[in-house]
Amino acid sequence: MITSGRLSLRRRRVRGRLTLLSPVILTVLIAGLAYATPPELAFSRLLPAAPALAAAMWPVLPTVLLGTAGLLLMIGLGIVFPDLGTWWTAAGIIAVTVAAAYGSHVRLQREQTLLQVRLVADAAQQVVLSPMPRRFGGIEIEALYLAAAAEASIGGDFYEVVDTKYGVRLLIGDVRGKGLPAVGTAAALVNSFREAAYDEADLVNIARRLEASSTRYNAAFPSEGMMERFATALLAEIPHGGGRIGILNCGHPPPLLLNRGEVRTLEPTDPAPLLNLAELIGDHYSIDAFDFAPGDLLLLYTDGVAEARDLDGQFFPVAAWLRQQRPGRPVELLSALHHDLLHYSRGRLDDDIAALAVRLCAAPESLDGRRDRPA
Repeated sequence: MITSGRLSLRRRRVRGRLTLLSPVILTVLIAGLAYATPPELAFSRLLPAAPALAAAMWPVLPTVLLGTAGLLLMIGLGIVFPDLGTWWTAAGIIAVTVAAAYGSHVRLQREQTLLQVRLVADAAQQVVLSPMPRRFGGIEIEALYLAAAAEASIGGDFYEVVDTKYGVRLLIGDVRGKGLPAVGTAAALVNSFREAAYDEADLVNIARRLEASSTRYNAAFPSEGMMERFATALLAEIPHGGGRIGILNCGHPPPLLLNRGEVRTLEPTDPAPLLNLAELIGDHYSIDAFDFAPGDLLLLYTDGVAEARDLDGQFFPVAAWLRQQRPGRPVELLSALHHDLLHYSRGRLDDDIAALAVRLCAAPESLDGRRDRPA
């Protein structure tokens, strides 16, 4: 039995091939109509449209060859129908083919430039969002990232997970803005977290280190205003033995905890200031502790998830969606989230999306603090 996914992939391949062959199909169709209809209808005058269409998807040489084939067809039609105005149409085919060849050349150059931009974005993604082990001792973690900018694979959302002597520590956040301009701030915050998470015994001190890094970066690379580069962030700490999870929330969407079919929103009792705003409203940080039992699933996400809209402008119901999910591995949860977000928004995501799914394994022998890397 062929699955629906395979059928969909096969249909996309067929559509892609038909699209690439459309200039040839158009040429044959116009030539057939020109031959089968009275000369007064002059369908042959549409032949220059084929090389013009080819320029949008073909390289230069095939575009020129198609224009040449159209020219030969026009000459042949002129022999069959002497009063067809062959030379005027032939001149049009030549002119359009030359213009189409130049347009194809320019398009290919721009596609090459775009490819280079994407390669740079991929390199930046490896620096900011480095690959992580899917398991830290008895804690399974999976990450999801979707950039809103079509020309890049990374934007203003960020995350990181490190295994320290204090427990597994997580960071997820969102820099105001999207695309490549937000990458610098995200990189500064992630790098600061990577150092502070190992050195600081308390999440409050880590938050202060992130605030200092954000302030320094914005002073070194000022934007139009200090408010332009503030960021939300959420810090979490899971002891190697499990049982409890500490969370420090700096204006970030609260995580969701799935426990036996029930979803709990882990709201902060005293929200901390957004990064780069502590000088304005004070650096008052507090840590909330929540139960985290084996088998529980924790979902941390950026506002791009909750603010994904359908065609009617309705926001994606994250908590209701999570309540319908079956308990399973984090990779399965995020795969379902990825699929359902794209389906809900019809593939039109207006903001970057990052999410972390965390599960505490039930096997007590795995809760020893060791990091198990995937094979």
